[in-house]
Amino acid sequence: MLGYCLGKAGAWQDEPWDGDVVAKVAEKIFAFLGADSVGLKCGATREEADELVDTYPDDVSKMPYIGRSGWNTVRFGGAVPDDEVFELIDASYETVVAKLPRSRRPTAT
Repeated sequence: MLGYCLGKAGAWQDEPWDGDVVAKVAEKIFAFLGADSVGLKCGATREEADELVDTYPDDVSKMPYIGRSGWNTVRFGGAVPDDEVFELIDASYETVVAKLPRSRRPTAT
């Protein structure tokens, strides 16, 4: 998953907290990478993000602290198909990039 995230234009790896790997674009996080899950922006609102939680209640949950802003934890190897996890990563990246000032947005490679 880390390799997929870092393949995005302008993406880079950071470890802002000891042992916590994240993928960023500009200075903004778009993925929190864990050993068995990934934290992603899954909606502009908590209600939008809850649609995914409702669909996969055993494998998707609201992230602590930032979940109110539409962030979810998606567990690997569960009911969420791998291709959907990749689509969720794409959507999280695109959402974060869209909120960056135009001057900070990466150009496609």
